[in-house]
Amino acid sequence: MAAHTLRNVTPSLIRGRPRRATSHICARVTYTLLGALVGVVWLVLPGATAPERHAAPVGASASTDETSSADLVLPLVAVGAAVLLGGYGYVRRTRRARTRTTPAAAAVPTAPDTSSLAELDERARQLLVEADDAVRTRREEVDFLRARVGPEAAEPHAQALRGAEAELAAAFRIRQQYEDGVPEDETSRRHALTGSVGRCQEARRRLEGFDRGDPGEALEFAETRFRDLTARTGATEAVLTRLAERYGPTATGPVTGYVEQAKDLLVIATTHLNQVRQSTDLDDEESAVRHLRAAETSTARADALLSAVDRLASDLPAAESLLPATLTGAEAELAAVSERADADRVLAAVREEVAARPYDPLDALRRVVGATAPLGAGRDGVLSAAALLVARNAVATADTHITVRRESVGSTARTRLAEARRLLLTDPWSAAVRADQSMRSP
Repeated sequence: MAAHTLRNVTPSLIRGRPRRATSHICARVTYTLLGALVGVVWLVLPGATAPERHAAPVGASASTDETSSADLVLPLVAVGAAVLLGGYGYVRRTRRARTRTTPAAAAVPTAPDTSSLAELDERARQLLVEADDAVRTRREEVDFLRARVGPEAAEPHAQALRGAEAELAAAFRIRQQYEDGVPEDETSRRHALTGSVGRCQEARRRLEGFDRGDPGEALEFAETRFRDLTARTGATEAVLTRLAERYGPTATGPVTGYVEQAKDLLVIATTHLNQVRQSTDLDDEESAVRHLRAAETSTARADALLSAVDRLASDLPAAESLLPATLTGAEAELAAVSERADADRVLAAVREEVAARPYDPLDALRRVVGATAPLGAGRDGVLSAAALLVARNAVATADTHITVRRESVGSTARTRLAEARRLLLTDPWSAAVRADQSMRSP
């Protein structure tokens, strides 16, 4: 059908252009002929009246010469006007052709994408990664700007970021459905990939035109934030040590090495900040902006790592306090379930770990929720609260993983994380599963 439509449309467009060109040529020819005709008439008329002038008295010769000169001037003026009119039309058309903003080829329909489905799939994956990186980078920039100039001044950029995030979320949703086998036929799958590509491109477009404001202020703020994070690393390291002593190394495993990585990133930030100063002294604005962006990126990643440790320090005690009620609630809901043997074994193992100590409260809570959720239990009450705590921790952990290692993380991990975010409030356990898949995906 598309090919039939293209065959019907293209010839008419091709024929349409010569007709328009011919009409302009005809108009110019008509103007010229009309002017020439007027000139001929004016030239002929004096000859037709010549006998009368020759019969005139001798004393009227001067008057006759003046009349003859006037008769010749008018035809020349007419011919000159016709030539000017035709020339003006030609110049106007030439100038319009040179200065129009819409390319002539824009009227011709875009040729259908002849790439294979695999090639289109690869392009969609690449654009997802690029758009996600762009959104993450701009989010860091907006966070810096908001902290430096205030929420109101940063709101236009924040609004553009929200629009880009919405487009990217839609692209990830299309991708997740595509990987789940929806739609099934090849034509529809091609349309789905094309839609994902379009969403990614729109997300990138919405992020254009970011203004950092005063470069000097931006540099001073980046240096201040760098110093704050440097001072914070010691306190965060002490927190991590206390968590390991209280809950065991298993509980702190997800954030092991984060403080050391943050310190390394801050060293990199120091190098770039020094480069900003040197580039500024040399009036190399482009280099200064590039190094400032790199310093902000390193600082933001260090912040994400330290924040992950602080978040774990909050989630572990919350899970510990919620676990007894969750075990009781799970046993109560399983009472009405016939096939509960596997769930009972999980609950018994968790109770033994709690009694033995030290143990990982988050992992214990995750196992209880995972044992009851497939049986239809835990949609309300304490089990629902437990599932939400587990899911939020899993989503945050996966997000930190991608933030810090984004150069080596592909589209699959990002897609799973986006789906986890989407399901977070409506289906917490599924969100937690998707987030765990994100951590294990390329």
